Amino acid sequence: MGAKARRWDDLRPRLLSAAVMLALGGGALWAGGAWFQALAALGCGAMIWELARMLAPRRPADAAMLGIVAAIGVMFSALGSGLVGLGTLLAVPLVGALALGQERLGGRGRLIFLGYGAAIIAAAIALVMIRLGLGAGWLLWLLAVVIATDVAGYFAGKILGGPKVLPRISPKKTWSGTLAGWLGAALVGAALGPMLPVAPGLPVAGALLLSLAAQAGDMAESAIKRAAGVKDSSGLIPGHGGLLDRFDGLIGAAPGLLVLLWLAARLWPAGS
Repeated sequence: MGAKARRWDDLRPRLLSAAVMLALGGGALWAGGAWFQALAALGCGAMIWELARMLAPRRPADAAMLGIVAAIGVMFSALGSGLVGLGTLLAVPLVGALALGQERLGGRGRLIFLGYGAAIIAAAIALVMIRLGLGAGWLLWLLAVVIATDVAGYFAGKILGGPKVLPRISPKKTWSGTLAGWLGAALVGAALGPMLPVAPGLPVAGALLLSLAAQAGDMAESAIKRAAGVKDSSGLIPGHGGLLDRFDGLIGAAPGLLVLLWLAARLWPAGS
């Protein structure tokens, strides 16, 4: 088998796994409510487990415990979203899981877990807030932008190759893939923009910014894997590695969307 054929070895399992994830995620997104909350909480718990497992591979029980605490915390905060403020929502899972991580993990792993673990939990809560508070349309648009960034970057990087962006952090990330990701996100953001209650042009600008946020989340996870000396965050998803390998872009983009909407509401108040 030649090098060109081996380049696409992972395509078939990636497509099959993507189909399964699309079915599960699409069903939960359509159902909304507790179904989507549960999926977000389970995904968050699994990613926290993967993170702790990378940082402390000899402490699997602690990694599992951290994942369970994070999942319960996110589910609790989501269920209470109509009763308490945002500060309380974030405090419940963040304080519980992150404080436990500081106790159980050692060395520089504590700082990495504190920073990236907080980002994972914040992203999970942001996804629930978007679905429950803003509706399925905004969440579909966000997911489409992140997927377009990833898919366009994957194929452009495979086909075009070229100079690497940060080879010491992520040896496979090329400038061709990065630029293609921006273009793909802008096109998809524009195509789906009419379903959003915003002025024309804003979906394109927002898609570009969120594409950057998604790529930043990807790079951060790559740096952690590099420091931990692992290729994948886990083997949970055939062809993709772990949940962090698949959804690292959402870790940057989901909270990013809420920040953009918050800024937009203040720069362009309703009725102004």
